[in-house]
Order: sequence, then C-alpha cells, then structure tokens
Amino acid sequence: MEKMVFHKRFLAGIWLALAAVMPQSAEAQYYELVIKGAHVIDPANSLNKIMDVAITGGKIAKVAPVISDNAAQIIEANGLYLTPGFIDPHTHVFVGPEAGLFANGVNSVSPDDFTFRSGVTTVVDAGTSGWRSFPLFKKQVIDQSKTRILAFLNIAGGGMTGAAHEQDLKDMNVDSAVATIRRYPEIIAGVKIGHYNGNEWTPFNNALKVAEKAGKPLFVECHLPEYSLEDQLAKMRPGDMITHTFENIKERMPIVGEDGQVRPFVLAARKRGVLFDLGHGGAGFWFDQAVPAVNQGFYPNSFGTDLHRFSMNSAMKDMGNVMSKFMAMGLTLKQVVGIATWNVARAIGHPELGNLKEGNPADIAVFRVREGYFGFMDSAGNRISGSRKLEVELTVRQGKVVWDLNGMAAKKKGL
Repeated sequence: MEKMVFHKRFLAGIWLALAAVMPQSAEAQYYELVIKGAHVIDPANSLNKIMDVAITGGKIAKVAPVISDNAAQIIEANGLYLTPGFIDPHTHVFVGPEAGLFANGVNSVSPDDFTFRSGVTTVVDAGTSGWRSFPLFKKQVIDQSKTRILAFLNIAGGGMTGAAHEQDLKDMNVDSAVATIRRYPEIIAGVKIGHYNGNEWTPFNNALKVAEKAGKPLFVECHLPEYSLEDQLAKMRPGDMITHTFENIKERMPIVGEDGQVRPFVLAARKRGVLFDLGHGGAGFWFDQAVPAVNQGFYPNSFGTDLHRFSMNSAMKDMGNVMSKFMAMGLTLKQVVGIATWNVARAIGHPELGNLKEGNPADIAVFRVREGYFGFMDSAGNRISGSRKLEVELTVRQGKVVWDLNGMAAKKKGL
C-alpha cells in the first residue's frame, strides 16, 4: 500500500513539473518574424493595445502581449501603430501601353509602385476590365504584382476602353460575364456598372443579373447621368456598393440636400444594407458633402481612393492621406482603421483579409501618427486643417517586408 501511494505521488509530481514547463515550451516556438511593442488596432478581433505579432510561413502565427524573442528576425516597433494591411476597393491598375485609356492603358497605374508605401496590401480594380479583357489583365498585371489584386468585372466586355465601346449594349453579355466570374471566383469580387450615357436600364439590369447569378455584389460608379441617384439606390440590394459617395457634380444628385441634411432615400438605402464607398478620385470628394454627412454620423463603409494617374497627384494622394482627412473631420483612429480594413474585407467577400487572426495572411501596416499642423484638400480645391497625419513606416505582405521607410527591418551597421 505504501509503495502504491508513493507511486501515485511520484507520478503526480512528474505531471505538475511537466505542466509547469509546458507554457514555456509553447512560448519557445520558433517564428520567422516578430514585430514587438506596437500598439495593435484590429477592430475585427477587438484589439486596441500594445501587443507583439509573430509571423511564420506568410501567415499570422500569434498575437500576444509578449512573444518570445526566438525568431529569425525581430523588429522593434515601440511608439508605432500596427494594423491589418489596408484594403483599397476602388482602383484602376490595368496598366498598359494604350494612350489615353484605363483598360490596358497609361491612365491606370502599376499597383506595386503606389500601394505598399501607403500601407495598402490589397486593391480591387474597379471595372477597368470586362469579361473580354480580364484574361489579359490577369496575365499582364495581376499575376506580375506583389500587391494582392482583386477585381470588379465591368459589365462592358472590354472594360474602360472609351466612351464609344462602353455604350455598346451588345457587348454587355450576361452569360459571358458570369462564365468569367465562375472561372476566377477568388479574384473577381463583383460586377461594376458605370460610364454609360444612355437612359435605358439594360446595362444596369444586366450588371444586376450577373451579380445575382454569380452570387457577388454590384459596384455602382457614377458617370450614369441619365439615371437618378434615387433610382440607382432603389435597384441596389443589401451588400451592393455605390462609390463617389461625397461627389458634387452635375452628373449625379449629391447625397446632401439643400437643407444640409443627408437625403432620406440615401439614409433608407444605407439602412437596407447598401454600402457607400468613398471613391475619392480626382473629382469625387467634396467637403460640402462629406463634412455635413460625417457630422450626421453618415460615414463611408470603405475608403476607395479611386487610384489612377490623375487622382494620386491631386487632392486624394494616397490611403494614408484619405484616412488622415477623415480624422480631421472627426473620426477616431480606430474608426478609420476599421473602415480601411475589416469593413471592406467583408464587403468584398474576403473575411480572411483585414484582420490579424492566427492563420490568416500576414498582411500588415505599421505606421506612426504625426502630430502637427496639416492641410487636406477636396476635389474643388477647398482645404481643411488637421492635427494628426498617418505616416506608414513598414508594410508586410504575406510575411515579407515590402516597404520600409526608415530601415526598421534592415541590419544595423555602425559608422
């Protein structure tokens, strides 16, 4: 009996000893990269505090208050913010040799040249290609880029190839568009309608049919001068997106009425689940719309920059500038991060993006918030001031550092 009791006590002691060392063994896991000491903001996972982030195999391996230094590379990020990589749902990146065009043209921009420096790791091309031209876009740009590129497929078969082609109803083939989406379901995020000057609803209705058959959202751009804003919104379904939310130009009624209030039918559409994308662009953002709307709690669901050759050199500039602009209008840092990450990830049907959940792609933005006096412009040449501005220090795409403003990830060398 005494031997049995001794034996049980001996085994219990071994178990307690093993239990004591097990957490240390788990903590000793080896990581390829650990970013330490940054203030992590991840709205999808309710994180808003100083944390360490570990990466292995291009995936998020762990997010915790303290992670072991057992890593191939350690980046100290004290005093900086770390968030999921930003997602831009409105860009034009089907760059190519055609003069004066967006589809395979010089009016689009090469994404890697402009995304990473502003913390953007994923873009969605807004209908620059259609079912006829998408294979070339994929081969020529998507497959050649480090930036993750998704696409809204234009209902016009050739995409944005100029006014004459974009008015051709015969090229807006529902079956061909659906077949293209089904061939590339992980890349094509939805269907785009825009740039149509006629008054018949065939293009819009065909785009809706494609979206319904493919199980994807509809993305509605402006440049539909014969369709009223109210009629467009009435046709849209929950989860569909309309862009250029805060524009104030003749081709479309603005969302804010002459009384300074967001129009009731706009509020009703949002309540139904229609999503409003920023779509800043070169002419799509006006303070006389944005400021009163924001003051009434009407925020964009996503920060589509409408990145192209002209917008990046005008009031838009880049994603960081857009986010800072909305902070100057009263949104918090946490709010703009949520809009630039988790909001848009869900809208485009990619919940594995826009958050730092373990096992998801390690797409990360690390930035500082500069304090000072900064000016922000709209498309009409008006200016407001703000005291905070985002400056991206480091961008990680699938676990690899792709932008490093001040050499945070570089080897130190004494002089």
